[in-house]
Amino acid sequence: MFQKARISLTLWYLSIIILISISFSLVLYKGFTNELNRIERIQRFRQESIEEFPHNRQFLYRIDPEVLEETRHRIRFILILVNVGIFVVAGGAGYLLAGKTLKPIGEMVEEQNRFISDASHELRTPLTSLKSTFEVHLRNRDRTLTEADTLAKESIGEVDKLQTLSESLLQLAQYQESSGHTHFESFMVSQILDDAIHKIRPLAKHKKISVTYQPSNARVYGNKYDLTDLFVILLDNAVKYSHLKGIIDIEVIKSDGHITLAIKDQGIGIEKADLPHIFDRFYRADRARSKSRNDGYGLGLSIAKKIVAIHHGTIQVQSTPHKGSIFYVCLPVNKVA
Repeated sequence: MFQKARISLTLWYLSIIILISISFSLVLYKGFTNELNRIERIQRFRQESIEEFPHNRQFLYRIDPEVLEETRHRIRFILILVNVGIFVVAGGAGYLLAGKTLKPIGEMVEEQNRFISDASHELRTPLTSLKSTFEVHLRNRDRTLTEADTLAKESIGEVDKLQTLSESLLQLAQYQESSGHTHFESFMVSQILDDAIHKIRPLAKHKKISVTYQPSNARVYGNKYDLTDLFVILLDNAVKYSHLKGIIDIEVIKSDGHITLAIKDQGIGIEKADLPHIFDRFYRADRARSKSRNDGYGLGLSIAKKIVAIHHGTIQVQSTPHKGSIFYVCLPVNKVA
């Protein structure tokens, strides 16, 4: 589809350029031939004057009609050659320009197709599980009320997973289609960190994990809601993949025009082979997930990366398997032009 659109756009570019080139060539040819005809008329007029007034012979500069005709022929040939050259050059340039023009659109369409494919795949798993559970339950003619209650509880769990997935997909789509919330302002970093820590506290408390950071007067420019979501995602991941009674430390580092927040955990870490892919949508490091027994959908870090990009920042990670990970988020402290 992309290649067909590229060729079609190239043909449109080429048609417009050739139309302009031919029109311009016709105007030039008409101008040249009119000038040659004028010279020819002047020559005839002088010829007639000589015949009538022989003493004016010194004004006669005879131009051979064959030379005039040959000049017209050469003008036509040169204009045709120029148009052929324009056709070839414009065709190549138009093809390259069409590719450059359509590249962002092609990437967006490919991204959307991947998004739909991935979402369909992820939705299929819990739906298939629900269907299979109900089918097995219906085939059991000796089913009891207790079994029905158990089935209902399991089904609610699967529905909760579907709800979590759909909410994550909507959130990711929001950041892909727009710049998120439009209201940006300058505020204290401690505000979003306090909110994020408060939201993940129940999970941290359940695993007896401490979250620490030194209060800072550093400021950041962005949207409070988006950045709170960002640090909720990062802290939630840190808690999920940390050992019981672990410690998560947040360090605020101020630099010229930017602020860097380092979130360090003492968890299971990330394998080197997985590091380049952890921000990809629906990517899950299987070994890490199995060890920590956390069933996620691999959307959190993808959303985090989108939020950071909207704020003109960067996000990086350093990790050592079995020792922990450090996520670095660098954000501007002032409005980016």
